[in-house]
Amino acid sequence: MIPWEKIDTARIPGSADELRLMRRGHEFSIKLGTNELMNSRLSGSEAALATLAAKRIEKVARPHVLIGGLGMGFTLRAALAVLGRKATIVVAELVPQVIAWARGPMAEIFGDSLDDPRVEIREVDVARLIERHKLGFDAILLDVDNGPEGLTRKANDALYDVSGLRTAQAALRPGGVLAVWSSGPNPKFTKSLRQAGFAVNEVAVRATGRGGGARHVIWIATNEPMPPSPPPDARARRSRR
Repeated sequence: MIPWEKIDTARIPGSADELRLMRRGHEFSIKLGTNELMNSRLSGSEAALATLAAKRIEKVARPHVLIGGLGMGFTLRAALAVLGRKATIVVAELVPQVIAWARGPMAEIFGDSLDDPRVEIREVDVARLIERHKLGFDAILLDVDNGPEGLTRKANDALYDVSGLRTAQAALRPGGVLAVWSSGPNPKFTKSLRQAGFAVNEVAVRATGRGGGARHVIWIATNEPMPPSPPPDARARRSRR
């Protein structure tokens, strides 16, 4: 068997931990400690993160989508495939070297996705973009940890508590969707999503996308459209009652 080779390391901003990019033949792996965050052979659930969310906003003519975490680009490429030509996709990646890997040793995996005119790559914490763009997105796709807890750095915990989820809800347009990837179930997170006011659907997806591999979980949390305001005469009638 071909041995794994360490290609590069990347320190995570705000953390003492570092990512390791590994290669074995044509296979790539990104690891944090003993945890494998992603593998180039297992892309099904990351792609489903985009396709499931896109289905919920398919009627939006010009969808504006935020992806948290570039990774190996599986979610980005799937989003480009299912969203129309008028879509705008912002990818927030905190670790500069991950972007460099995408254009360097993993360029073949990414293809021309980074140069698609619909795509903007931002070297920034996705939480900052969420905070700064009220009603800014039709979909927010989060794959920055191995689940709804701060694995890559402790500060990410704030993305997944009720307060952070309400901030994400405020960044979504009416009918928008927050999609979160996880390596496994988390009943507490499902409860937090509902406490934040989302309508929640929890979907189990195979890692390979073809019926094999581990079962991963994707939460599809919908920001329900606001009910239409009653006409002025109706409001006047209510006030007289």
